[in-house]
Amino acid sequence: MARIAVGGFHHETNTFVKPPTDFAYFCTHRDRPPLVRRADVLKWLSGISFALSGFLQVMSKDHEIVPLLWTSGGAGGMVTRDAFERIAAELIAELSQQMPVDAIYLDLHGAMVTEDFEDGEGELLRRIRACVGQDLPIAISLDYHANVTPAMADYADAVSGYLTYPHVDRPETGIRAAHAMQHLLKHGRTPGRALRKMPFLIPLHSQCTMVEPSRGIIDLTQSLERDGILTVSYLAGFPPSDIFYCGPAVVVHATTQEAADRAADEVARFISLKESEFAVPVLSPAEAVARARQIADNADRPVIIADTQDNPGAGGTADTTGLLFALVEAGAEGAVLGYLCDGEAARAAHAAGEGARITVDLGGRSGPEGVVPFRGTFEVKELGDGKIRTTGPVSGNRDIDLGPMALLEIGGVKVAVTTKRMQALDQAPFRHLGVEPKQQKILALKSTVHFRGDFQALAEEILITIAPGGHLADSSKFAYKNLRAGLRLMPLGRESGIGTLRGSK
Repeated sequence: MARIAVGGFHHETNTFVKPPTDFAYFCTHRDRPPLVRRADVLKWLSGISFALSGFLQVMSKDHEIVPLLWTSGGAGGMVTRDAFERIAAELIAELSQQMPVDAIYLDLHGAMVTEDFEDGEGELLRRIRACVGQDLPIAISLDYHANVTPAMADYADAVSGYLTYPHVDRPETGIRAAHAMQHLLKHGRTPGRALRKMPFLIPLHSQCTMVEPSRGIIDLTQSLERDGILTVSYLAGFPPSDIFYCGPAVVVHATTQEAADRAADEVARFISLKESEFAVPVLSPAEAVARARQIADNADRPVIIADTQDNPGAGGTADTTGLLFALVEAGAEGAVLGYLCDGEAARAAHAAGEGARITVDLGGRSGPEGVVPFRGTFEVKELGDGKIRTTGPVSGNRDIDLGPMALLEIGGVKVAVTTKRMQALDQAPFRHLGVEPKQQKILALKSTVHFRGDFQALAEEILITIAPGGHLADSSKFAYKNLRAGLRLMPLGRESGIGTLRGSK
């Protein structure tokens, strides 16, 4: 029986949005657990849909689990110095007090940027390695959108990345990390490691693993995990992070350097040949609504419009109004938009009560430039306390708290309003407000790809719109300053022109 220290520290940083992500936000119970410590890690994370949940499922049977700390700030603006230093220091202090341990597993994201560090995870791993020495095995799991760096590859001995987007395999990723950990406990640290960074960025809406080319890339990585190759991970990257190592990567850990290099080169070549296939058509809000209405008139299932640029899962504010304006102005009927985050409007609805009519400025409080509130008179159709058990494959079986919620209606359009941000990746919040998604004509969802996990099977057709928002679908429109030289901003697109030549592996 081994003593295995476990913990987690998640953040997906969009460096182009505000406000920053502070310590209080990490401590808040939202669509995921709050910051939890020691025994509470096991209480909150066991049996739900995170990578640590799957790791515990396998390793707690035969080993002593030493829980440290787990927290997730979701996606948003840069992590403050105060938040990073407090959380990292507490995690490492607890680890120091629990020594000796035989190995460490960390449930990480891989795209955290702080006020001081471009590579939050790499810095955390550097400090942990300094604490425990060079011999202790460390296995990590990473989100599919990780911007992998040499530090992550070097300080860890196995990297298990999510295989799906939408992320329906978080627990399974933890299970794969557990199997890698079993190898490390038996054989020690992996001597072979390889990292290949691809020379182009892939927009999030083109990264879906339910379709090609991403599906084929994932299949290849899994076929290579044999004959001394412990883990092969393709991480598609998170474009709204203005850092040197932004973008897709292949990372391999193996029993020899030759094996690691061979596998990494094979996957990198395969991805290079697929560059032209990363293309998904997008529509303006007016075009999307017109097309949705046309399809819905002759359909028995809802048409889905994905409001990809206001995806809170990519750091969007979840309160932009471009798609709402388009729906109302077009006279759309049987349309529901969600989830729009506006605590003020939710409180006004609760104060007025169900059946009341209220005139409010809805959304549009957080930018970006050009986004304005939607002022209108709404009927309060339903109210909810926002305490919900999710049911879908991406975030199922979580107890979440979205704060006071309201279903507001204007014309033929309903809006599901929350007090806390949540990407529209689960149907349960709609049902909390009395809306059955499959019975709607149009579902307007603030999401990029994750909605497909719980909504795609309902859809007559899926349309992607680019209403103004904090997450730009076209990476070439971001005002990058820190990318590496030669990196193309879109598949087959132009090079950034502002990169540096920092040494890389």
